[in-house]
Amino acid sequence: MKVSNIKLGKNVEIDPSTSFNNVYIKDNVKIAKRCSIFGGPDNLLEIGTDSYVGMNTLINGFAAKVTIGTNVSIAQNVNIMADSGPNASKKMQQLFPIEKGAIHIGAHCWIGANAIIMPNVELGEFSIVAANSYVNRSFPKYSVVGGSPAKLIRKLSDKEIDKLIAE
Repeated sequence: MKVSNIKLGKNVEIDPSTSFNNVYIKDNVKIAKRCSIFGGPDNLLEIGTDSYVGMNTLINGFAAKVTIGTNVSIAQNVNIMADSGPNASKKMQQLFPIEKGAIHIGAHCWIGANAIIMPNVELGEFSIVAANSYVNRSFPKYSVVGGSPAKLIRKLSDKEIDKLIAE
């Protein structure tokens, strides 16, 4: 693996079995075992301060910008991909073109185990993605989403939001 474009903040912990490239990982981030995390040479993948990435997670930001906010919790076996399609078959691409697009995961989001986040998705701050969900569209802040494809389950209540934003 070619290693370049790596910016690491303070107190970053990355398990030695994880591979990463073209990334900006900010302070106090912890990345577990066997992850693959990469951006592109022209668009560094960013992981915000105090975030966590669980084991066996793939975050592919090669084709478009992937930004993960501060205090984001990503469980194990999550797949976040800025491009998807039949990349080995030009003939299949005529019917199913490769989809490419930026992904933004807002601050304090919680992504459950085995979730898949597709290109062109934005999750607003304090959103929750249920385990085993397939997220192929964006959701605003304070959303709880789940399913395949993911749908809005509910919004956080005013009482819950007040508790989150209280200082």
